Amino acid sequence: MSYCPECDAVIEEDIEEVGEIITCPECGVELEVISLDPLEFDLAPVDDDEDDFDFDDDDDEDDDWDDDEPYDDDDEDDEDDDF
Repeated sequence: MSYCPECDAVIEEDIEEVGEIITCPECGVELEVISLDPLEFDLAPVDDDEDDFDFDDDDDEDDDWDDDEPYDDDDEDDEDDDF
């Protein structure tokens, strides 16, 4: 018997090996077995591949920015310069 490091719930599961990933029955956090004797858990490492976003610019059809034009921050037509 051991405890969840996140919520201190009692965890009574059959653990076979170090590195095994289980889910806390109380808080639902994923835990990694770090020791068998005594039985200890730590928060499981986060899989970064699940959170990666695809920032592929090749599919951007709505891109109004023209990379060939220089940026002009002096907008002569802007009449509201006085805040």
